[in-house]
Amino acid sequence: MSRTVFVTSAEGETGKSTVAYGLLDLLSRQAGRIAVFRPVTAARRDKVVDLLLSHPAVDQSYEDAIGVTYDALHDDEQAALGTILQRRDAVAQNADVVLALGSDFADVSTGREAEFNAKIAANLGAPVVLVVHGRERTPEEIEQVAVMGCAQLRAQHAVPVALVVNRATSGDTDAIRAALAQDPETESVPVAGVVPEVPLLVAPTIQALADACNATLWRGNPEWLQRESRGFVVAAMSLPNVLTRLVEDVTVIAPGDRYDVLPGLVLAHQSGTFPGLASVVLTGGYRPPESVQQLLDGTELDVPILVTNDGTFETTAALAGTRSALSSGSLAKKQTALRVFSESIDAERLLTAIEVDEAAVVTPLMFGHRLLDRARGDRKHIVLPEGDDIRILQAADEVLRAGIADLTILGDENRVRGLASSKGLDIRGARIVSPQDEELVEKFATEYAELRKHKGLELEKAREIVQDVSYFGTMMVHLGLADGMVSGAAHTTAHTIKPSFEIIKTAPDAKIVSSVFLMALADRVLVYGDCAVNPDPSAEELADIAISSARTAEAFGVDPRVAMLSYSTGTSGSGADVEKVRSATELVRERAPKLLVDGPIQYDAAVEPSVARSKMPDSPVAGRATVLVFPDLNTGNNTYKAVQRSAGAVAIGPVLQGLNKPVNDLSRGALVEDIVNTIAITAVQAQEEAR
Repeated sequence: MSRTVFVTSAEGETGKSTVAYGLLDLLSRQAGRIAVFRPVTAARRDKVVDLLLSHPAVDQSYEDAIGVTYDALHDDEQAALGTILQRRDAVAQNADVVLALGSDFADVSTGREAEFNAKIAANLGAPVVLVVHGRERTPEEIEQVAVMGCAQLRAQHAVPVALVVNRATSGDTDAIRAALAQDPETESVPVAGVVPEVPLLVAPTIQALADACNATLWRGNPEWLQRESRGFVVAAMSLPNVLTRLVEDVTVIAPGDRYDVLPGLVLAHQSGTFPGLASVVLTGGYRPPESVQQLLDGTELDVPILVTNDGTFETTAALAGTRSALSSGSLAKKQTALRVFSESIDAERLLTAIEVDEAAVVTPLMFGHRLLDRARGDRKHIVLPEGDDIRILQAADEVLRAGIADLTILGDENRVRGLASSKGLDIRGARIVSPQDEELVEKFATEYAELRKHKGLELEKAREIVQDVSYFGTMMVHLGLADGMVSGAAHTTAHTIKPSFEIIKTAPDAKIVSSVFLMALADRVLVYGDCAVNPDPSAEELADIAISSARTAEAFGVDPRVAMLSYSTGTSGSGADVEKVRSATELVRERAPKLLVDGPIQYDAAVEPSVARSKMPDSPVAGRATVLVFPDLNTGNNTYKAVQRSAGAVAIGPVLQGLNKPVNDLSRGALVEDIVNTIAITAVQAQEEAR
């Protein structure tokens, strides 16, 4: 039976859509199938519903997410309520949890929205998460609104089970919690979190600014119209004075006939030495003359340049009052909203309050979210050597926004920041280090020469080697300047991991470096090893791979039950290949007696209970294996790719194991999502290494 959770408020402008989006993301870690439902909305398309439907955990149509319109509610309230229940029930048939969101207090004709939202919650039998805004309110004022909201809900027999104070500006979380605990109406309702006001979440998009002043896009990337502007500078002064007032993601309002200002702004935006702009608005209807246009045509111009017929004063007044809510098209806002929600909410308390149990299955989305949560829980410092690869910078933007890890990016600072700025990426939170930094080069060269003196390495040669980005990043990890390294988007596997073998070396309890893929199937996560490093491991090496893979599995929340794979099961086969696996299995049992392991075993007997019952009925692993160790690279690599393509599994990795400190290799065809996941994996490995 599915569970419905109702998010509502007692007033407008609470930002409850942000809370609902954060709760939806939280539920995606717990429940397998999640549906969205908006009982009452306006006749026009609901942007909040679009926002919730944009979450990857939701797979349903817009029409299925809508109950009734305000007009239907006015015509016959009882009939509308019946329709709402019917439509919720239809949605619930294909969901484990239904997230329902109260109306937007846009109905000025009756003034009874809070009452009707409470009625809906009661009839849906849904626990209510009440959202109260704390913008420019004292703790006592927040308490008054919360008390009123809880009383309204209970008057209609709805049950408030959690309070979220959103957009709080007082900064005194303890005082807010203490105030809410004083009144009998709210003292029994746990405060799940106090979420601070975040200016970015109400910052207008460039498109909203263009609409506000009737401007048209003259130059720049149309996709940037969905980015946010975080402030304004009026360029009614000379260019040097304008430049000193620039901040990141600002919109510059300039008289259209100030033809000297525009080229300077474009150069500043692309230089990397000034903050990146959000947009430029030229007033008065003037467009630059042909010579200036010709100059701009020779640049790679992404930043939108808008032209409006309004004057500078009228334009400034119109833009200053423009706001934009969280929407489906704003990646930066969505990432920021999820990070702030995660940092501010007591997830366990909230899930307990709404009584949503953890699902037995683990979907790829759930595993991915849990991975990022693990990384965020104890943030580590990861070095990214390939600062000239735009995918690395895009991943860095996401990692920093989501608070997954602290980052150092290698490269020339002006060039790296300029490239990021030109693509609208925010990497201000990253440290940029040049691999030619004289002080670090000398420090690294001295250490590297000492490590390789048995090979006759001279200091001068060491200086040359450590300026290679892979060696430089590895030395940072070795000397504790970073907790881990992720590279390989633009370099071969050998180039990425060879320095690790020389510098970081294998852990004391590992004989070889190996790898696993975390295979996220539709309902579970399996660990495949070794599919990327060792071509034909011996029995001893295979045992080492199995033990390392089991440890990796445990580190990522997978209970290890190890299957040593072969082309025969149990005692049914013979031959050198089978004997190697049989010998490796015995070595694992000797070295890790508490580990559940069995082999040799065929893949189907390892993962399918019905096959296991006939082939190995007494095995503690057969039919339930979670760690599958392949006898050689040929078998492992082909199997993981076959499962990835044929079964639609998400393959996360390769994850290197057996090193003293974590270093992970990317495919040169890696997507931004792959890089983000690998950074999170490396951070989790660093957490485990620090224990």
